Amino acid sequence: MVFLIILFAIALQIFLTVKKLSPFLSLLIVAIISGLLLGMEPAALLASIEKGVGSTLGGLALIVCLGAVLGKILEISGAAEQISGTLINGFGEKNIQWAVLLTGFLIGIPLYYNAGFVILVPLVFSIARRTGLPLLYIVMPMAASLSTTHCFLPPHPGPVVLVNAFHADMGKTLMYGLVIAIPAVIIAGPLLGRVLKNVKAGSYELFGDTDPEAQKHLPSILSSFSIALMPVVLISLSVIAGLTLDKTHLLRRFLSFTGDSTIALLLAVIAAVYFFGLRMKKSMSQVMQWSSDAISGIAVILLTITAGGVFKQVLIDSGTGNYISSFSSTLQMPPLLFAWILTALLRVTMGSATVAGLTAAGIVSPLVAGGNVSPELMVLAVGAGSVFGSHINDSGFWMYKEFFRLTLKQTFLSWTVMETLISLIGLLGILVLQLFI
Repeated sequence: MVFLIILFAIALQIFLTVKKLSPFLSLLIVAIISGLLLGMEPAALLASIEKGVGSTLGGLALIVCLGAVLGKILEISGAAEQISGTLINGFGEKNIQWAVLLTGFLIGIPLYYNAGFVILVPLVFSIARRTGLPLLYIVMPMAASLSTTHCFLPPHPGPVVLVNAFHADMGKTLMYGLVIAIPAVIIAGPLLGRVLKNVKAGSYELFGDTDPEAQKHLPSILSSFSIALMPVVLISLSVIAGLTLDKTHLLRRFLSFTGDSTIALLLAVIAAVYFFGLRMKKSMSQVMQWSSDAISGIAVILLTITAGGVFKQVLIDSGTGNYISSFSSTLQMPPLLFAWILTALLRVTMGSATVAGLTAAGIVSPLVAGGNVSPELMVLAVGAGSVFGSHINDSGFWMYKEFFRLTLKQTFLSWTVMETLISLIGLLGILVLQLFI
């Protein structure tokens, strides 16, 4: 009966998604109905909802908001453009794919996919126009790097949600994610781009050349790279210190503090406010307006994540944990593979990677709580499953198609294939890492 209720909850979420109901509202409705059907008393259900909101936002709200602010400042100040231009000039036209790939990584880590995509689209058009190279040859490394950071690399908000849900270690997740992300992005990016090189698509008229006057006032190369990479560097240093220094060592304690995701992002935002705002003769009120715009832009996303956390908490508090664990054992399926398959099915049916990941997290959390699987690898398994098989029910599919003016066939052959490759390579990498962890 429990399994049927879970299936009904998933089906209801899919139905409400098809009906275009806001994911925030639909997840909240599904969570309440699921709790009642699973036999929870109304008072216990309300307590579970409150607990789900608190536990989700407690480990996430500041990270998501600070990441949005950092991304906005990088975008408006021209730091993102400076990073892109520097990499392109340094790599040369022959290696332009690798320059675009690295740019996508740097821009994509602090930003949600849509924000990073919009920032990089003008760059892609500009490169294609100036070099005469086929559009998809340049697009694929950009799109693949953004997708890869979205599902594998904290402090990107997507993986951070799952890190919080599974109580995983942020630093370890970043390290394992990098091991998986590198081969995934190379195969789904530059290599796939070369396969699609002869596909004629799009035009370069959507964006014009960058204003020459604006080019003169870009932030410095050093500050652009340093601040964009600061969160990742600080988190990485914390991991290294944890592996090499004694727990009582002063440096380890200091790096452990600065390597916390919230502190790392806060330090990067403070640096960005000074170097990309005040030092460039922008007023404090103007820079703070950028911050307000960034936070208001991710409000709906934050609410959706919160509702997903409520659904997860209801499933846990209703006592489905033992059932889910026994179900996985009955199928004789490894927990990581089970999590990937479940998330991939949700992704294909529901469209939204975020909602698929949140829904799956609520269902597979008991497997992590049982201590039978690495929480860091579970984060990556759900993340990998959440990008599988993107098609017409995914807003990213249409954004990609319309921006680059592709046919449906071209979009399936490029976007859908790219997302599926990242997912499958990610799964393979996770199963291999499990042998050594």
